[in-house]
Amino acid sequence: MSAEEAATGPGNAPGARSGSDEADGPADDSEDTLDLRLPDEFLALLAEETEKPGVGLDDRDIAETHATDDDLLDHLARWGPITTPAGVLHLLPVRVERDLPLISRWMNDPAVAAFWSLAGPEAVAEQYLRRRSDGDGRSVPCLGLLDGTPMSYWEVYRADLDPLARHYPARPHDTGVHLLIGGVADRGRGLGSALLRAVADLILAKRPSCARVIAEPDLRNTPSISAFLSAGFRFSAEVDLPDKRAALMVRDRALRDLL
Repeated sequence: MSAEEAATGPGNAPGARSGSDEADGPADDSEDTLDLRLPDEFLALLAEETEKPGVGLDDRDIAETHATDDDLLDHLARWGPITTPAGVLHLLPVRVERDLPLISRWMNDPAVAAFWSLAGPEAVAEQYLRRRSDGDGRSVPCLGLLDGTPMSYWEVYRADLDPLARHYPARPHDTGVHLLIGGVADRGRGLGSALLRAVADLILAKRPSCARVIAEPDLRNTPSISAFLSAGFRFSAEVDLPDKRAALMVRDRALRDLL
């Protein structure tokens, strides 16, 4: 994974944010997602639901992710760890008070800042993380722990409920991924491709209604596109987004044993 692939999320990187905040970074998030009115019965269920904690989560983790980790992403907080060629990966929903210093430091790495536009004081990343952590569950920010060590930042989101859906023929339950590889030592050795494949297949395993995992690297970012191809994604189309021309990358449930 090259320096260009350090951040496979917003900006010109794979899995970029779509819609109005793509160019504005941590600006107001009011247009960051499509309008969605959750039924009152569903909101009441969230308030009353009392399920057992997931693997590796303490009570506070569950409490903080409970309102957002719902049917929109099939209880991501309780998916648990997975074995990858690089080690055991666990996606742990972000707890801002605990994870902000580390994530902010990663965002200030020049190779990351070029794509995420979240460099600066911790307050910049904090605003961004709180918008996503306090949302309605269509996007869940996660810390990626590899063999127990935090080394990556992920966002798993409902692509069909994201502004991205305005720019490609979205299907119900399409799920998108953003990835940031934090440490310089973890880049340039194929780790990103291995983890992308593992997480894409985890999404397909845990979300039976999802038939495709989606990403949208900048068309000019050939190292990132190569990483997704190595992870079992296929190039689907060129897509015009507000701040870039992107390569729509797709990992299909039907093809995951072939690619």
